[in-house]
Amino acid sequence: MEQLDRKGLSRRAVLAGTGSLVLSFSIGPALAQTVSSPQAEPQNAGRQPEPARGLPGSLKTSPKLDAWIRVDADGTVTVFTGKAELGQGIRTALLQIAAEELEIPFESLKLVTPDTARTPNEGFTAGSHSVQDSGTAIRNAAAQVRDILIGQAASRLGVTADRLHAENGAVVAPNGQRIGYGELVSSEILNVDAEPVSRLKPTDQFMEMGKPRQRVDIPGKVTGGAAYVQDMRLDGMLHGRVVRPPSPGASLRDLDASAVEKMPGVVKVVRDGSFLAVLAEREYQAIKAMRALSALAQWDEQSRLPDVNDLPAVLTAMPSEKGVVKDARKVVSGVRTLEATFTRPYQIHGSIGPSCAVAHLQDGVTTVWTHTQGVYPDQKAIAQMLGIPLEKVRCIHIEGSGCYGHNAADDAAGDAALLAQAVPGRPVRVQWMREQEHAWEPFSPGMVTKVRAQLDAQGSILDWDYQVWSNSHNSRPGSAGALLSAQYLAKSFPPDKQELKITPEGNGDRNSIPLYSFPSTHVIWNFITEVPLRVSAMRGLGAYMNVLSIESFMDELAGAAGVDPVDYRLRHLQDKRARDVVQLAAERFGWKAGQTAPANHGYGFSFARYKNLAAYCAVAMEVQVDRETGRVRIVRATSAVDAGEIVNPDGIRNQVEGGILQAASWALYEGVTFDRTRVTSVDWSTYPILRFDAVPQHLDVHLIERPGEPFLGAGECGQGPGGAAVSNAIANAIGRRLYDLPFSRDRIKQAIGT
Repeated sequence: MEQLDRKGLSRRAVLAGTGSLVLSFSIGPALAQTVSSPQAEPQNAGRQPEPARGLPGSLKTSPKLDAWIRVDADGTVTVFTGKAELGQGIRTALLQIAAEELEIPFESLKLVTPDTARTPNEGFTAGSHSVQDSGTAIRNAAAQVRDILIGQAASRLGVTADRLHAENGAVVAPNGQRIGYGELVSSEILNVDAEPVSRLKPTDQFMEMGKPRQRVDIPGKVTGGAAYVQDMRLDGMLHGRVVRPPSPGASLRDLDASAVEKMPGVVKVVRDGSFLAVLAEREYQAIKAMRALSALAQWDEQSRLPDVNDLPAVLTAMPSEKGVVKDARKVVSGVRTLEATFTRPYQIHGSIGPSCAVAHLQDGVTTVWTHTQGVYPDQKAIAQMLGIPLEKVRCIHIEGSGCYGHNAADDAAGDAALLAQAVPGRPVRVQWMREQEHAWEPFSPGMVTKVRAQLDAQGSILDWDYQVWSNSHNSRPGSAGALLSAQYLAKSFPPDKQELKITPEGNGDRNSIPLYSFPSTHVIWNFITEVPLRVSAMRGLGAYMNVLSIESFMDELAGAAGVDPVDYRLRHLQDKRARDVVQLAAERFGWKAGQTAPANHGYGFSFARYKNLAAYCAVAMEVQVDRETGRVRIVRATSAVDAGEIVNPDGIRNQVEGGILQAASWALYEGVTFDRTRVTSVDWSTYPILRFDAVPQHLDVHLIERPGEPFLGAGECGQGPGGAAVSNAIANAIGRRLYDLPFSRDRIKQAIGT
């Protein structure tokens, strides 16, 4: 038998294929099991293995090729990913990547998304890592699988591998003879570790990557099809509703549920400590019973929330630990010093559809269908809460109608799993109510930033001193204490204590280091240890507020120096790719130094590289301000993005457009309100968001192509620059800077003096 010599790879013997066997599916210690059947139960799935050195993307933690690519004897090819489709379009992008390297039509591929019984353990789908990590793994695995199959065909045909090529799901010889991939497979042929280097397809030969393609997840969403976990209906399914306490930390003192237990359709009232819920045959029966239980329940409440009217002072006065994010201080002698303080309230994810999950306890295994961002961490948390072995819980990702970070998806999964224990054999669907989602999901923390800069005689920045105050922006599951229901059980699980950690990607300190070059820089994260309100990850973590603060202050410094804002940024930027996006955004917007906007209009500019590691993004924006009402209307926005190698240009544009709009919503409208006991922003009237009539007429995203460059995560690159562009445009329009989010109509009118 001949051996295939792949450039950059060690020689590998391949087994003779019969075309009659389905490849084994082995995902090793990172995953649930080694099976070819989706019905198998998970084992040892609660942790990721130690990364393998030198492997690209998520191959580091799941190195087996058949953890990512499976070829069946009939030629069907299935791709596996541990990253979840959250509306960002990765199902489409990952299939494009696999189709390109495997030389298979896009339409013929199947994709399996996160499932603790079937897919690689890629942790959470977060931080714009899906294409960067999972896409890189799939691309390299697909390229290596393609070459193994070519080598197998070379052995079969008695020719050298370099005389063969892959095409349309087959290996083709010079004489036109074709051998389908399914004919080349055999047991264990792909159950091998990936190599560090792959023979990737040259970018000038791409047929799929870099091309727009309609997203595979859209049709069901726009035609009323079954697209979300909220749409799931299983045979014999019961409907569950949870009665949440009236306020954080409240405990259930007394309840007589006998009248509710007799209501039509009610199957069971479930109480465990202060966790209270009802199960009913029909959804509205469950809602009526929930409301009746809520009226009967007697709670003990505590006044434990901070003063929302003095939140910045409260946050900066709370106990905190100082984390040094960067200390590159030098002795400088500036001629002028400027400083500013910016504040942001707590904010919510604002998912349009309240969270939902379905769970089913059958044959001793609890299966949970959930829109979590991490099926493996959820599996671990649920198993701990239920007090059962890890392999007795299986979590399967199903899209939810809204995400944007750690919303209540994990809590709904915990609720459903808990209620399923009360009715073995019957599926349970738990649907949260709007007021529950608004009041009980983990919020994005309130933040305060303070920045001071020294300028030289030409107005250039000599010294930059920046501080941020916030809680941790990550309390995701992993332990049961991250699940809301587990915190209220008789045997309760307290939330994990969050610890200060300074990492390259950042947390509350994400993007607190400007990408600009300053002679002296000092950045501190004041990590608030007291947690008055439940908080966790929202899109971008601390990046949004840090970029908004940095970029707003850069505009102030440019004004003090008498320099155009774009020119001022370029003066301090050395990174060529950063300069490219700044210049492209300015050019496409029509930005001109010294330009004056029409009356009551303002121009704003901003820039950041997300995490200083991912995609580059610059945004130029025009707003109109109604001086009588304080209403801000975004007239137009232009963005330039460098995301490295582009898989689906429309997908990146979608993400950046959505990010800019969400950033505008955060900047103009959003803020959690509460009194000293209860959260009071429990619906869309008390927590307003950007509406369709406020969307700008023109929102353009221009992409810089970087063929052959690594993928750079783009899903969250637009939030910081988008919000900062709003801030700077408003300041340009009214001649006054606003420092406290949101930039509400009242605050704008007050700044104008009307």
